[in-house]
Amino acid sequence: MFEKVDHIGFAVRDIEDAVAFYSRTFGITEWERIAMPERHMAVAATRVGDMLLELIAPTSEEASFAKYLNERGPGMHHVAYRVNDIVAALAEVKARGVQLIDEVPRPGLHHTLVAFLHPKSCQGVLVELVQHQH
Repeated sequence: MFEKVDHIGFAVRDIEDAVAFYSRTFGITEWERIAMPERHMAVAATRVGDMLLELIAPTSEEASFAKYLNERGPGMHHVAYRVNDIVAALAEVKARGVQLIDEVPRPGLHHTLVAFLHPKSCQGVLVELVQHQH
């Protein structure tokens, strides 16, 4: 089912502070900034090899992960795995008893379709499935 790790998402309070930290500490200088007002978040993304690293910061308390960030603080938020057919992958994991956050895929970054699996069904890890549209 999984083709490879697509990206890892880190929840941060302040996108500029987080970018400065990663740039200063790990020498990452190339960042793409993506505003997502419809999801109440800002994203800074960079490539690490063929994987994407996402820093995500809420722009309001309406962001889906704002409560998570307030309760747990900044840190790793989710792991995203690339799949070839996201609809089939969702049906397969649901049939295996995994609780879905997204029953239907939705648009993601960089012309992708994404869907999240509930961490309670994935040993405490928020899993995102990603299908790249060609």
